[in-house]
Amino acid sequence: MKIVLVLFEGITALDVVGPYEVLSRLPGADVCFAGPRTGLVRTDNRVLGLQVDVALADVPTADVLLVPGGFGVDALIADPTVLEHVRRLDACSRYTTSVCTGSLVLGAAGLLTGLEATTHWARMDALAAYGATPVSRRVVPVGRIVTAAGVSAGIDMALTLTAELCGEDVAKAIQLGIEYDPQPPFDCGHPRSAPVHLVEQVLAFNRRRRSAQHA
Repeated sequence: MKIVLVLFEGITALDVVGPYEVLSRLPGADVCFAGPRTGLVRTDNRVLGLQVDVALADVPTADVLLVPGGFGVDALIADPTVLEHVRRLDACSRYTTSVCTGSLVLGAAGLLTGLEATTHWARMDALAAYGATPVSRRVVPVGRIVTAAGVSAGIDMALTLTAELCGEDVAKAIQLGIEYDPQPPFDCGHPRSAPVHLVEQVLAFNRRRRSAQHA
């Protein structure tokens, strides 16, 4: 099973590493880290480096295509070659998936028109601009397209996808193996439960980080 995970400059590490830890454990998984070009890319905080092993242009097919998010997605959205490769791989995939703002790339490629989809809570308006119907759920499967909410939701999405591909027992075994037993110390993981001043603080931080990516 060919699993293609997209890497790019300005990626959010957990968007891709979380699902990788799940999907790499699928029976027969052949995981490929692909991107616009080969070589090292830096995460959105410019600290962690991740290696792109193969250019998207050299990936012929994908059973599972996963596009993560991060402040660097704007560059992908503005790159018609990347969007064409996303469309090409989607045409032959069993599942095309996204985590966080990776869904904006799927939207820009024209894959979400008329579909329910999700993304990071701070970018729901951008998702709607691509013709999708934004919904505030952790994982939104619509046929072959599966989108996940912000960052940590990628693990939920990967487990959901695993159950579809290999059955619930395999998904549950992987969940147990990685000890995914979330018990957060605070009830502050979404604007519906977070204080207003923290929501505003995160939005301001995100604006600064996006601006820095364009600098």
